[in-house]
Amino acid sequence: MKPTSCCLDPLPTNLLVTQLPLLCPLLADIINLSLSSGSVPASLKTAVITPLLKKTSLDPSNPSHYHPISNLSFLSKALERVVANQLRAHLSSHSLFEPLQSGFCSAHSTETALVKVTKDILSICDQGSLCLLVLLNLSVVFDTVDHAILLHRLSSVIHLSGTALAWFETYLTNRQQYICINGFSSRSYPVICGVPQGSILGPFLFLIYMLPLGDVICRHGVHFHMYADDTQLYFSTSLCDPQVP
Repeated sequence: MKPTSCCLDPLPTNLLVTQLPLLCPLLADIINLSLSSGSVPASLKTAVITPLLKKTSLDPSNPSHYHPISNLSFLSKALERVVANQLRAHLSSHSLFEPLQSGFCSAHSTETALVKVTKDILSICDQGSLCLLVLLNLSVVFDTVDHAILLHRLSSVIHLSGTALAWFETYLTNRQQYICINGFSSRSYPVICGVPQGSILGPFLFLIYMLPLGDVICRHGVHFHMYADDTQLYFSTSLCDPQVP
């Protein structure tokens, strides 16, 4: 956990870290109680949004040119870290990760994704076939995740139930966020969809949300690879075939 502070923290994180031997039993009790009861305290469901310009070349006066990065309290991040580790172990032990997804996955990167796609395309060309590459990108995908659909994915695809599923339901519902820029803060707004960008659990929940996409593509016999919200589709056809599928 990086020793960075959030304005939601009651004391600076670097000071809290120095007192961890005294505070760890209390923090562990809070985290264990949250997990065993299947609930997340309301105070841990507030995020401070820091707008981050997507590219320096973009117009900074246009709100759509910013990523809404969520800053969370130290305890919220600690709780998410514990849940993320358990969720990762569950996904790995049951082989639930999409094998052709390189985003947010251990030992994967943009480089490994490019190597995989390039290798597949070259293999198609070496066979004397024509390859058509289609690049897809989903816009503001983190902000548009439907909570009801995500909970359905958690229960039907990931097979969570009982207390574990109840925990994620309370984690997603009744969240609040407000924007802070140069010391000025907006009023709080309810979060009715999406997963927090900048959070620890956010990437895992996004991957789970997108899991069915790979099966849909495979059913149509299309080669593909994904990196987070970017999907590469590639079709092959004979050079003498007048029709591209």
